[in-house]
Amino acid sequence: MVNDDPFARPIYSGKVRDLYDVDDRHLLMVASDRLSAFDVVMAETVPEKGRVLTGLTDYWVHHFARDIPSALVSCDPAVIDEFAPGFAARRDWHGRAMLVRRAQMLPLECIVRGRLAGQAYDEYVARGTVHGEPAPAGLALSDPFPEPRFTPSTKEESGHDRNIDLAEAAAIVGADVLARTQAMCLHLFTRAAAALEEVGLVLADTKFEVGVVDDRLVLCDEVITPDSSRIWPADQVRSGEVPPSFDKQPFRDWLVENAWDKTPPPPTVPDAIIAETSARYVEAYERVTGRPLSDWYGA
Repeated sequence: MVNDDPFARPIYSGKVRDLYDVDDRHLLMVASDRLSAFDVVMAETVPEKGRVLTGLTDYWVHHFARDIPSALVSCDPAVIDEFAPGFAARRDWHGRAMLVRRAQMLPLECIVRGRLAGQAYDEYVARGTVHGEPAPAGLALSDPFPEPRFTPSTKEESGHDRNIDLAEAAAIVGADVLARTQAMCLHLFTRAAAALEEVGLVLADTKFEVGVVDDRLVLCDEVITPDSSRIWPADQVRSGEVPPSFDKQPFRDWLVENAWDKTPPPPTVPDAIIAETSARYVEAYERVTGRPLSDWYGA
């Protein structure tokens, strides 16, 4: 039975997304324009961020549709309104909302890495491993691995997720589920990396969310967005250096320059930094999809 008012209050509110109950098979996931760092949400928002995250997820889900099932039903406001009457009037949510099937989520962050960066680089320098697994010697920051690597982490209810090796991941979800999840995520990464290469971009790494619907593994939540991935301009990738990313890097760079102790209250983010960050997100959408953001719902 359809809920008469699925917008009364979210059943879950994260740093970026809010989740609303629709019926016994569906949920409504709304991406906000909120901006966060070190688990602290800023007072300012980034215009168009939620539409970019949702539009890119929709793009990739359809790109992979022939190979990989997804929990996504639709981002079309007219379709969503059929399941959640009244949604059509919530124009501020158009382009930021996804109607999704309820899924039993795997308790893993399914990370695939094509290049050495971030926490993986720190571990590699310290121990020569990546998520506890041996890695080739002699790699520098931003260098490619011989093949993409499936590098899971835990989902912690509090604190930061913990990077784990494949044996521990298998102990959590079972060897068969892990093998199928690993194969699916590596396939998705390889296809996405090839597609991005055609438009002059490098997919350094990305995090997939995987769940189970009707006894099938399906792709859930956001897919290859600037918030879940490192996407670099190919012509600016240099071995040993950190390339610019199509995400909130202008904001992160500004934070580094300011002496914030990473605890609330957050600093006031200048308008110029917000505008530059928004432009990065919009450019990511338009370069990846080849379409203007103005064509996406909610313009």
